[in-house]
Amino acid sequence: MKTPRTEVVRLLCRYIDTHIDQRVTLDMLADQADMSPFHLQRLFKDEVGVTPRQYQEARRLQRFKQALHEGDSVTDATYAAGFGSSSRLYDCARQLGMTPAVYRARGAGEAIRFCIFDSVLGVVLLAATGKGLCRVALGESAAELEVQFRDEFVRADLMRDDIGLQTYAQHILAYLQGKSQSLDLPQDVRATAFQRRVWELLQSIPYGQTRSYSELAAQLGSPQAVRAVANACANNPLALVIPCHRVIQKGGKLAGYRWGLERKAKLLAQEKKNVETDESGD
Repeated sequence: MKTPRTEVVRLLCRYIDTHIDQRVTLDMLADQADMSPFHLQRLFKDEVGVTPRQYQEARRLQRFKQALHEGDSVTDATYAAGFGSSSRLYDCARQLGMTPAVYRARGAGEAIRFCIFDSVLGVVLLAATGKGLCRVALGESAAELEVQFRDEFVRADLMRDDIGLQTYAQHILAYLQGKSQSLDLPQDVRATAFQRRVWELLQSIPYGQTRSYSELAAQLGSPQAVRAVANACANNPLALVIPCHRVIQKGGKLAGYRWGLERKAKLLAQEKKNVETDESGD
């Protein structure tokens, strides 16, 4: 059920979307909502998890990336998305995790190694650049995981390297076997500012504990941004390493796990059991 607050923010988002190539100020939005700029900013951030300006930048980046995928040049995509200059685009480009030109080529020029192995939770695909892990995915089929991975980085220089990535794989397996409670591994992932804040918060949840989506939203200072937190969890590219399985509904019910609720339940049960074993000294 939509609340009046939600409806106001929905209309503001629509306004921003239809004026994506223009400068939209807080005063302009305040006029649309018939409230003060201060209260509008606070309401918007509570509901969406980011400020109106951050929302518009994210939407511009989405349009920019879509234009690149459709074959536009970087220059044409830059101005079509509403970036007034290439410098403004590059200020936001860190959210892509790679330069706009490389993103247009869907990873062209990027060297990414990957490996696939079996675990107690099924098949694991692990991939890394020279900077760190860029993908950890769980599934039932090695072939399906590889197809999905190759489709995302279709023009990158992909190389299977089971031996070279053995150290990463051993850390993952040790964790899944209950022999390790930490996965403090280097990462190289693309993220919006809000996603990065959520993912960092997820990594601060102690092993064997859980948090609700609403608790995380409150910790971020945006108690109404529960849906935004859930979306950030759903877009987590590093299963286990960024432990989104430790996030549950407010009433304790399991919900929304990208790699399956059965896996989420097994992970939480194992962590709880290992903590209880450590506390008992057995």
